[in-house]
Amino acid sequence: MAKRPTKLELLQKAGPPPKSNRATETVCNEFLDYLRSECHLAANTIAAYGRDIQRFATWLGTGALNQISISDLSSYIGELHEAELAPASIARNVVAVRTFFKYLQLEGIVQSNPAELIVTQKMWQRIPGVLSAQQVERFLSSPRKADVYWQRDVAMLEVLYATGCRASEVCSIRVRDMSLGEKFLKCEGKGGKQRVVPIGSRAIAAITRYCEELRGKLAEKSPHPPEELFLSRSGRALDRIQLWRLVKFYAKRVGIDPSISPHSLRHSFATHLLAGGADLRLVQEMLGHASIQTTQIYTHVEHSRLKKVHQAFHPRA
Repeated sequence: MAKRPTKLELLQKAGPPPKSNRATETVCNEFLDYLRSECHLAANTIAAYGRDIQRFATWLGTGALNQISISDLSSYIGELHEAELAPASIARNVVAVRTFFKYLQLEGIVQSNPAELIVTQKMWQRIPGVLSAQQVERFLSSPRKADVYWQRDVAMLEVLYATGCRASEVCSIRVRDMSLGEKFLKCEGKGGKQRVVPIGSRAIAAITRYCEELRGKLAEKSPHPPEELFLSRSGRALDRIQLWRLVKFYAKRVGIDPSISPHSLRHSFATHLLAGGADLRLVQEMLGHASIQTTQIYTHVEHSRLKKVHQAFHPRA
């Protein structure tokens, strides 16, 4: 009896694959950009994960990411076996899917993570972690008055940690979105969703100094009056790649782990609040997570740090 071809084999034989859901394609590209710019994986590794995620997106077709179950993922992996992929290739596909779903949960795109139930290597540990309070203090103090745009950089770093906003959200903050007297600002997150986040006195002081001493000079270099708060040397809005480079530059200056990124400050913001006793739902609201399950990731991060401390220092660990 002839072996029935798998869905994966049929797709491969049919020539160009059908288009996957456009939203899925966008998320896949953002995921690869995240691994490239913030996780510093090698180019070949990024290319391999790109192929694996594209294979998964092709298999998914027009299905929705937030409706995938563990049964669906098991079927997908089963078809990889039936397609007679090498064991190493299947293992890499599994790691890619698990890491992808961890990213989706972290970004609030899915509420639960069925891929957690798939046994794989711990590649997610390479995602940027959490800074200690002492590291944050050193990092926020890293810009010096000898730096050309130090006022902007101090304000930018303070806002990243004070609000827990994503890099793209910080770059898109407009002057009119701030209400410093009321100690809050408005930002626009994924899907155009707006939220109001509180901001502390140190960040407010840094923003005020930047606006009074530098922003006007930068704005004069733009052909049109810029609305955004943080401007580049040309007077245009600072983009997230520039922001990422500045974070790396200042981290290196003070000897902090070079793998940190703007997202590391978001992780640190949430973890430090929860470690200090903040209500989980309030942290959820500040981060702009649609689901409380996404925010609970940070309680797991804090628990893992506590376990490491216990194992390192408890005499009977």
